[in-house]
Order: sequence, then structure tokens, then C-alpha cells
Amino acid sequence: MEGYDQMNGGTAFHIQLLSKIIDMNQYPLIKLMIEKNISLEEYNELMEMLERLNDTYELQQEEGLLDFTSLLIHFAGMLNEKLDPNQTIRALRKEGYYTKLMEEFIRIVEKGETKNRRK
Repeated sequence: MEGYDQMNGGTAFHIQLLSKIIDMNQYPLIKLMIEKNISLEEYNELMEMLERLNDTYELQQEEGLLDFTSLLIHFAGMLNEKLDPNQTIRALRKEGYYTKLMEEFIRIVEKGETKNRRK
């Protein structure tokens, strides 16, 4: 067990060192995964969910659907509780993951924010 603790302490230290030489603002998703202590399994679940949502998005787009709010709701509802949906969407977009889907989600969120400001 002692070796395990040393390994984890060393890993955390190495991540701190790396974060000093890398502009973590260029990698907001990676930064988010580290800050929120997302495991490999949780990361893989996120990516699998995004793949399914993106496939659904492309299919619905081909069918002429214009409102993708239900996909955003599904994403937010299925997202790991450690992650904030808006922050995660923006990080994914900035790093180039599922760009069209993330841009659609951002458009929906911003449209909702604009509506709420008017009230």
C-alpha cells in the first residue's frame, strides 16, 4: 500500500509539473478531467455517449430536424455528476470534439440565456 501512495503522490506531482510547462487553457477538456478527478472509465463513458449523441444528431439533421434541444437535455442528464454541462460543452468545442454538435448545444444554451435575460 505504501508504494501505491508514493505512486499516486508522484503522479500528482508530475501532473503539477506538466501543467506548469503546458498552457492548460489550450486543453480545457484535459484540464477539466484532471480538476474533476475523472477516471479513465468515466472519460470513456463520456466519449461513448458523445459518439452516440453525435450519430443521432447527424441522423436527425439528415432527416431535416431543426430543434436539437432533446439531445442537449439527454447530454446534461447523462453527464457525469462531477462535470458541469456548459463548461464541458465549451471545453469539448475548444478542443475540437464533435464540433458541429457542440456548436449546436452552445447555440441552444445561449438562446435560452437570451430568453431568460428578457424576462
